[in-house]
Amino acid sequence: MKTMNRCAIAALALVGTTAAFAQSSVTLYGRINTTFERQKDGDVSKTGLFNNSSRFGFKGQEDLGGGLMAGFQLESGFDSSTGATDSRGVFARQSEVNLSGGFGMVRLGNFTSESYYATADFISNHNHDTGSSADALYAYPARDVNKIAYRTPSFGGATFEAGWAMHEAVSGTGGKNSIDLAANYAIGALGLGAGYSKLDDQSQFAVRASYSTGPFVLGAYVQRDKNAFIANGGNRTNVRLSAAYIVDVSEFHLNVGRAGDYSRVDNTAATQYTLGYNYHLSKRTKIYTYYTRINNNQAANYGVSAAGNDFSSFAMGVRHNF
Repeated sequence: MKTMNRCAIAALALVGTTAAFAQSSVTLYGRINTTFERQKDGDVSKTGLFNNSSRFGFKGQEDLGGGLMAGFQLESGFDSSTGATDSRGVFARQSEVNLSGGFGMVRLGNFTSESYYATADFISNHNHDTGSSADALYAYPARDVNKIAYRTPSFGGATFEAGWAMHEAVSGTGGKNSIDLAANYAIGALGLGAGYSKLDDQSQFAVRASYSTGPFVLGAYVQRDKNAFIANGGNRTNVRLSAAYIVDVSEFHLNVGRAGDYSRVDNTAATQYTLGYNYHLSKRTKIYTYYTRINNNQAANYGVSAAGNDFSSFAMGVRHNF
């Protein structure tokens, strides 16, 4: 009799557990992205394998009923050329918990600025804004950690998000909070975005437009920042254009960016351009090649070890998503 009772209890526990799992989902995902490159920084050249923001993570949702959902995302970076883990911490790329429903979404934790996703992320798409061809000119004056954010539901294709990242320093010690605002609007093949972020005396505002027509994908953003790369440097304007031609499994990419001088520091302008080709072996795997170059003025040091150096790289890579 005791054995039968134990079996019944175990069966009920299993049924309860199964019901709970039926309302939840957890997904393992990731990307391994590695290039073989010949890089040149000023007069110094090197050849080697390079990581392009490889990562893995877990994300999940639980249906709480009544349209309310609980969610989380944990993401870890690693160096695909050595296997080394992210020195910043296990889940330094993202560690977020959120609640969503008809009211929108409330997010808590560590996650990338939505103003970046609303603008620059759409434009540097030839290698997902990673590695040596990543956008070196975009200003990012935002704190990602200790953050709370609210995202609205979609209003006819438009969404808005506001974030506040707390310094968590002792009162009176000069710590500064960071704010981040973003807007996205999609209507058919046209996408529009805007983003603003501020941390102490550093700030940036950017607008973006992207459009798809047949095999062509076109995009551009314009950014105005203050003191983001140079302390007390003043204001600077940064413009980037991108074009992609996609046919069957091939993608041809052209990406050009131009950052002007800071208003208080002469000779700080720079130009970056990339030519790229991607070939998709499957929906998850591609091989690719690109040539990227940054031309710095005398006092500019975008992507280089010393001001005035230029940077270039010829790369061949493999990217696999899972």
